[in-house]
Amino acid sequence: MRDPYDVLGVAKTASEADVKKAYRKLAKTWHPDQKPDDPTAKEKFAEIGSAYELLSDKEKRASYDRGEIDAEGKPRFTGFPGGGGPWGQRPGAGGPGFDFEFNMGGAGPFGGGGRRGRRRAQAGGNEDVIDEILGAFGGRRGRGGSGFGGGEPPKGEDLHAETTVPFRDWASGAKTRVRLPNGRELEVSIPAGIQDGKTIRLRGQGSPSGLGGEPGDVLIKVHVATDSLFRAEGNDLRVEVPITLYEAVLGGKVRVPTLDGQVEMKVPPGSDGGRTLRLRGKGVQARSGAGHLLVELRIALPKGGDARLTEYAEAMRDNAPYDPRG
Repeated sequence: MRDPYDVLGVAKTASEADVKKAYRKLAKTWHPDQKPDDPTAKEKFAEIGSAYELLSDKEKRASYDRGEIDAEGKPRFTGFPGGGGPWGQRPGAGGPGFDFEFNMGGAGPFGGGGRRGRRRAQAGGNEDVIDEILGAFGGRRGRGGSGFGGGEPPKGEDLHAETTVPFRDWASGAKTRVRLPNGRELEVSIPAGIQDGKTIRLRGQGSPSGLGGEPGDVLIKVHVATDSLFRAEGNDLRVEVPITLYEAVLGGKVRVPTLDGQVEMKVPPGSDGGRTLRLRGKGVQARSGAGHLLVELRIALPKGGDARLTEYAEAMRDNAPYDPRG
């Protein structure tokens, strides 16, 4: 493979953010879905993915910059550190030999955890020593059987998007279409009552690996729009309903808006303004159970006033006063 810096078009001093930005731009341009008629797109996309996989890993990038591994992440054996000669032979307590560092369990640029160490081997027994090094670099062989593999190929890049859901769709649960950064659209089921700002993960719907791994995921952040009538209180919904003065005093039946349309509700006699009545099961239709609709009564006086009402209120004040605050 070509130099990964050249593949991504970045300098060796490029920051992690610059590397990621360059990768995203190139991956979007060379994605096979974007160039279905270009036979080189798949190979180019895979090369871009390989370059990013190396440069996005701090340890691998550092090893590459030091010349310890090549552009494919494979180690370069150019001899072992030490004294003169191609094998670094130098005198020591055990006689001629060479020093080398090793990774147990594939640590560093060749895989996951493990431990580093340093050994001294005698000249003449180098074949066994090299075999030991090869076996120590990885806990299991990769697909190529080289002994340097350290696990499954990396998954594809995750794609992020946001969507705003109408309040009533949110309360009832609905499907919506979401456009991804690569231009693709997905139909997404929005669970009723999902928390505002929560992220939905769609596994395997992201970018392909390009290296034989699993596709990435799609992560969609959900926002909930406000509503002119309803407001949420957990799985319950609250709505204000105006009633007349005589409905408050005498009681009666009024029509109340719900998610499913208007229903009739009975107002008990002597209902104060601010009293809350409950309609069971008319709230958010969440999987954990449907919430309730909380109906808050608001007494509305006649617009423009009413002379008879004013006269009655004055008589009540003078002859039958009461203090609701006392």
